[in-house]
Amino acid sequence: MLNVEMLSTGDEVLHGQIVDTNAAWLADFFFNQGLPLTRRNTVGDNLNDLIAILRERSEHADILIVNGGLGPTSDDLSALAAAKAKGEELVLHEEWLVQMERFFSERGRVMVPSNRKQAEIPASAELVDNPVGTACGFAVQLNRCLMFFTPGVPSEFKVMVEKEILPRLRARFTLPEPPVCLRLTTFGRSESDLAQNLAHLSLPEGVVMGYRSSMPIIELKLTGPAEHKQAMEAIWPEVQWVAGESLIFEGTVGLPALLAQKLRERQLSLTLSEQFTGGLVALQLSRAGAPLLVSEVLPSQDEALLQAARWAAGLRNRHLAGLALTVTGLEEEFLNFALATPEGTHALRVKFNTTRYSLAVRQEVCAMMALNILRRWLNGRDLASDHGWINVVESLTVE
Repeated sequence: MLNVEMLSTGDEVLHGQIVDTNAAWLADFFFNQGLPLTRRNTVGDNLNDLIAILRERSEHADILIVNGGLGPTSDDLSALAAAKAKGEELVLHEEWLVQMERFFSERGRVMVPSNRKQAEIPASAELVDNPVGTACGFAVQLNRCLMFFTPGVPSEFKVMVEKEILPRLRARFTLPEPPVCLRLTTFGRSESDLAQNLAHLSLPEGVVMGYRSSMPIIELKLTGPAEHKQAMEAIWPEVQWVAGESLIFEGTVGLPALLAQKLRERQLSLTLSEQFTGGLVALQLSRAGAPLLVSEVLPSQDEALLQAARWAAGLRNRHLAGLALTVTGLEEEFLNFALATPEGTHALRVKFNTTRYSLAVRQEVCAMMALNILRRWLNGRDLASDHGWINVVESLTVE
């Protein structure tokens, strides 16, 4: 089993001024290639700290992906740290310098002298091409560890990992078969409730039942070696059964994308009217390519549940839409949802604790509730049935 690690660099990463999305992406990407990360470290823009951690990890890791610190400014120290860790000099890579000059020329710009720094790599390094940027990636061998140095810009980093680094790893090492990971996502159930009901599962050796809580959803993941795939698939129906009504989608596509697909398959258009959620439902569905006719965001206003149902029905009729979905404003602790369909209009009144969560979290919960109502109708489910910890206090259907 290869010991694969990642080192993120930069004061802005270390101090939490930016979110390290590259680390999350690499961990997921490598996991699905059969190369799960065994360790992740972060270090700031300090030359001595960088040299020390490179030397330290070179005694433990087989592969180290170093991210960041390849820019043209004084705080970009990764190449210099790599050279000093190996006890050698930086050298100018003339071919990369020419490529950088061409990069700027094609965009009608003149390369400033400080960019020359991005063509300097340790004397023994192998160039790793960066097809979309100016930072020169490179690889060095330090003690037992093969180290790859990559830029921090996500669009450049991801291309280099997929197109340059992974092929080198496949050529050099015999990579294990990727693990099996079965996933489903729930809404309206707590993590402890799900875990309690799945505690009885008898799992093969090396197979793990995992839980990822990201308000307002809980993801269940059954992960294990590829040789246990058949046994895991035999267990999976029990996980689905425990999830029950709270299961909103399987896999990683996401609920908005699945709803968009179902709407297109049934040739249904959708009109949206949002108050409390401020356009969040429309944003998620539009990004997934859902067939939206009209999307409006209105000021909050008090209305009874029957009024909400009539508003949704009127919205559908005015725009000649297949469906109309509305989310009203928050009135004290109550919120109305209504879905107008060709067969009638369904409406739910929900009570929320307005002090337990932030406004952003409550909006996320309500947006997911709206999407779940749409999912239930498209799947022929009862809209008024159990919603877990979501407190539905009233429901009605208007023909």
